[in-house]
Amino acid sequence: MKTSTWIEFATLPLLAGFALGSSVLMGGDDAEKMLDSFKPAQLAATLPTPEPIQSVGSHPGRNVASRMQPWGLLTTDAQEAWRISEGSRKIVVAVIDTGADVDHPDLKDNIWINPGESGRDDLGRDKASNGIDDDGNGFVDDVHGWNFVFDNENVDDHHGHGTHIAGIIGATGAQTLTGVAPHVSLMILKYFDPQKTQQNPLEATVRAIHYAIENGAQVINYSGGGIAPSAPEYAALKEASEKGILVVAAAGNEHTNSDVQKYFPADYDLPNILSVTAINSHAKVLATSNYGAGTVDLAAPGEEITSTMPGGGYGQMTGTSQATAFATGVAVLLKSLHPEMSPEQIVEHLVVTGETSQTLVGKTKARSVLNAYRSLAISSTSESVSGVTHSEDDDRFVLKTVNEPRAN
Repeated sequence: MKTSTWIEFATLPLLAGFALGSSVLMGGDDAEKMLDSFKPAQLAATLPTPEPIQSVGSHPGRNVASRMQPWGLLTTDAQEAWRISEGSRKIVVAVIDTGADVDHPDLKDNIWINPGESGRDDLGRDKASNGIDDDGNGFVDDVHGWNFVFDNENVDDHHGHGTHIAGIIGATGAQTLTGVAPHVSLMILKYFDPQKTQQNPLEATVRAIHYAIENGAQVINYSGGGIAPSAPEYAALKEASEKGILVVAAAGNEHTNSDVQKYFPADYDLPNILSVTAINSHAKVLATSNYGAGTVDLAAPGEEITSTMPGGGYGQMTGTSQATAFATGVAVLLKSLHPEMSPEQIVEHLVVTGETSQTLVGKTKARSVLNAYRSLAISSTSESVSGVTHSEDDDRFVLKTVNEPRAN
C-alpha cells in the first residue's frame, strides 16, 4: 500500500527570522519526489494515502472541496457568497510566497498575465520568452510575476506552500477544486526557494512588495513573517497603503500572544494590513497559531485545508498561512463588488461582518470568524443579515440587533 508523507514545513529554517508555518499531507509518489527538494525539512511520520479528492457541494458548475476539507468553504459560506459574486479577473492579487505551479489545471486560468509581456513583439516573437524587457519595468519576461530568489522569470514552486496558498485564494474548479474566489488574477512573486542555500527572504519580500505596487496589484497576500520589525519592509508596506493596496498577513505560528510579542508584518501599525489567525472547525484558535485581542483582526479556517500542490496535485496543509488565503479570497469577492472600497474599509468590513464566536474571546479584536456571504450581502443600506447592518452616519459598518445570529 502506498503511503503519504507528513512534512512539517514549520521546521524549515528560513533566514532573517522568517518562517512558513504550514504542514502538508501529500500522497505517494508526489510526496517522495518533493522530499528531494525539502532537504531542510524533517520527516515526522508516514500515514495512509488519503482517498481521491471528490467533488461536493451544490453550487452549479463548481467543484468545491474534497471529502477531506469541505469545512473551510462551508464555514465561510463561500458557496452562498458565489451567488452574489465569484470575484473578477480584474482584481490582481500578489501572492508573495514560494512560487506556484502556473500550469496546474485548477490554477492556470487564474494566473496573472502581464499585459506588457504577452503577445508578439515587432519581430513576431512571443514577448513572454523573447529575452526582452518589453514593458520597461526592469524585469525581463515577467509574464506571470518574478522570482526574487534567483532573479529571473521562473516562478516554479519547489516547496509547495505557494501553490497551496494560490489554490485557496483562487483555484478555478476546472478539474477538481475551487478556491474562495474562482475569478481572480494571481500574480506570483517568489521570495523563497528551498533549493538555494544562501538567500535573504526579507530582502526578497521587500522587493516583491515594490513589484506588486508598481505592477498593478490591488491585494497582497503574505504568509511569512518574523518577530523582528524591518524598516525597509515597513516603508514598502506604507507605500502600499498610500497606493490603496490591501495587505492580508498571517498572524504567525508561534502560539504567542501578539499583544505581548509582536509578529511582523501582521502587527505593523498600518491601516491596510489585515492580520489573520487560524481556527479549526470548532472555531477554536489552533494550538500553533498566534492570537491577540488587540492585534489580530480576524480568524479563518486553517486546519487540514485541502488545496492545489505542484505537479497538478492536491494536499492538506495547516497554519495561519491557509487562514490568510481564505481572507484574501473573500477580500477579492468584496472588491469585485465594491472596487472603490479602501483597504481600511475592507479590513473593517470583513471584521464586522464576520460571525461572532465566544471561542475567540481574548484571541482577536472582535471575536470574529470570516464569513464570505455576510461580507457580500451586507454591502448596501438595503441589505442586512444575522445582526449586522450598514450605517450611513459615518460610512462604517456597525453591529446592530437585526436577527438572531446563526448558531456556531
